Amino acid sequence: MRPDALTSPAVWSYGFAATLFAAFALQLAIGRKGGARATLLLATVAASALWAASTLAFELFDGAGAWLSARFFDVARIGGWFTFVLLLGVPVGAGAMAGRESRAAAPPWLFALVGTLLVANLALPTPAAVPLAAGGYDALLFAAGLGLAILGLFLVEQLYRRTPELGRWGIKPLVLGLGGMFVFDLFFFSEAMLFRRLDPDIWAARGFAHALVIPFVAVATARNTAWTIDLHVSRGVVLHSTALLVSGIYLLAMAAAGYYVRFFGGSWGKMLQVALVFAALLLLALIGFSGQFRSRLRVFVSKHFFSYRFDYREEWLRFTQALSGRSPYLGVQELCVKALGDLVESSAGALWVREQDAFRQVARWNLTEVLDVEPCDGSLAAFLERTGWVVDLHECAAAPERCKGFVLPAWLGSLREAWLIVPLMNGAELTGFVVLAQPRAPMKVDWEVRDLLKTAARQAASYLAQMRATEQLLETRKFDAFNRMSAFVVHDLKNLVAQLTLLLRNAERHRNNPDFQRDVLETVEHVTQRMNAIMLQLRTGTTPVDGPRPVELATLVRRIQRVKGAPRGTIAVEAASEVHALGHEDRFERVIGHLIQNALDAIGERGKVVVRVFQDGANAIVEVADDGVGMTPEFVRDRLFRPFQTTKPQGMGIGVYESFQYVTGLGGRLFVESTPNVGTSVRVAVPHHAVGTAGEESLREVA
Repeated sequence: MRPDALTSPAVWSYGFAATLFAAFALQLAIGRKGGARATLLLATVAASALWAASTLAFELFDGAGAWLSARFFDVARIGGWFTFVLLLGVPVGAGAMAGRESRAAAPPWLFALVGTLLVANLALPTPAAVPLAAGGYDALLFAAGLGLAILGLFLVEQLYRRTPELGRWGIKPLVLGLGGMFVFDLFFFSEAMLFRRLDPDIWAARGFAHALVIPFVAVATARNTAWTIDLHVSRGVVLHSTALLVSGIYLLAMAAAGYYVRFFGGSWGKMLQVALVFAALLLLALIGFSGQFRSRLRVFVSKHFFSYRFDYREEWLRFTQALSGRSPYLGVQELCVKALGDLVESSAGALWVREQDAFRQVARWNLTEVLDVEPCDGSLAAFLERTGWVVDLHECAAAPERCKGFVLPAWLGSLREAWLIVPLMNGAELTGFVVLAQPRAPMKVDWEVRDLLKTAARQAASYLAQMRATEQLLETRKFDAFNRMSAFVVHDLKNLVAQLTLLLRNAERHRNNPDFQRDVLETVEHVTQRMNAIMLQLRTGTTPVDGPRPVELATLVRRIQRVKGAPRGTIAVEAASEVHALGHEDRFERVIGHLIQNALDAIGERGKVVVRVFQDGANAIVEVADDGVGMTPEFVRDRLFRPFQTTKPQGMGIGVYESFQYVTGLGGRLFVESTPNVGTSVRVAVPHHAVGTAGEESLREVA
């Protein structure tokens, strides 16, 4: 390897060319579907990769074999490009490009001339060869290279000239790329003939210059499916490559200007050069951050390099991502406006949505606020709903007959920046419309823009309709939860009223009884506590505020016995001590209190209620039994545990349902045995909790 090989510009230039040509050849080989043109194009690009690799080997190791290989593959690739250009002038069946049948075949002398020049080009000397005197043998070899460059330009010019207007769009990138390659060779060999040797610097740049042909050939290949190569060129790659090329040309121009200033500026030259280069870099950064410049470049690339203005896959992915995204500064409706605006490079817009009998502005993005409303039966709404068109306000102003039946509203006329009106159609119904402002770069509103906006607007309308339906569903659920909580609260109030009513009923007979007076005070205190608990529940919802704690069931049952206010002997309690359950004391009190109250309602004035508390294995049991009217087996099986189902004339059917939900939530069970005119037994079984265990302590810490 040469000592200075890694620092040689030629090594990097031809290494870059070899890599680029090899990658392009691999892409062509993967997507190749057969055909003479596709095969020839693949062979030419592969020969170009081998030419660059052989030249790279020569620059690294300075071997005669590498130079002979480089000359052979150089001749092969140039011949391949000539043949490919000539083959494009031959019609290919019914699918040929328009106008190909009118092209004349190449004359035989042209093939002979090209062959002679190619053979002569095999003997081209190395860039390090010593220059010969005028009229030497090498001058003829340089003339052969110059002749190939001139013939290449001639063939490319004839290809473009003979292609009809309709077909030039497909071959324009190929003509530009190959034309640039032959122009470079024209300059290269002209300079070689003038100085009788190959210039090493121009030779080093030749690899990089010829590699720049690849993007142009790739775009032309993607445009011409008749070349039978399934190739996709990313718009992002073309856009960034174009931006890089423009930046490079700009920097070269500024560098040339700086060199001129330094050369002719005298004592001020170096200072002016530094200032000019700094100003150029600052201006380049400003342009790079300019949204308007990027929009203009994007429109230029889409217009001149692709058959369709939009990359629909990328646009749809970006639009869907914009709708489903979240922003701390923009709501869902603003995101819909922004997503539609980004499709056409618009930087502002507003959304009008149907609310009752008019369309009102509900969201805006960088646009003036409009307080006026548009009636649902107005000309604008009727026109949009009838046609579903995307309205170009400039077009309507220039040709009013195109928007027949559409009268510009006064509020819309006040928006000077308004450009497009995009209807949001959900099915056949107009649910709203979006007004977009002027784009950053001038854009023609053709069929492609209108179809893209109409399709995207339908998706946005469906998205907004789904969002509104979700909000209505959540609102309905909130009302349902409120109504359910209200039913529970009313049920608790009914039980409290029943206790106070029972006190008043017994007050005439027992008002002077000290025990009765004590029961009255306890009952009133209990009612007050329950009322406060109900008020807290209204503020916080049905979820308990505190965590579960051990509840001693015997003490709880005896307290309920006292506060119920029933005549002595009506409620009998048989409770074992130290029977605990893990839960909420107030909720347990409501469950057991409701079951006892139901039993009292069922027995009338002469029956008896028995409440038993005991432990059965791993369960804590509270059993409430009465000898009242009872229930049918069908009612117990099908309706008892459903809300708003009851056998009592004044009942609400909430208590048993609430009790069942809470007990099962604790991992317990509710068993009911009932016989009409015999009585009912309700057993509550919840997991027993041993007080003082490590599990209790850890649970208290969590709570």
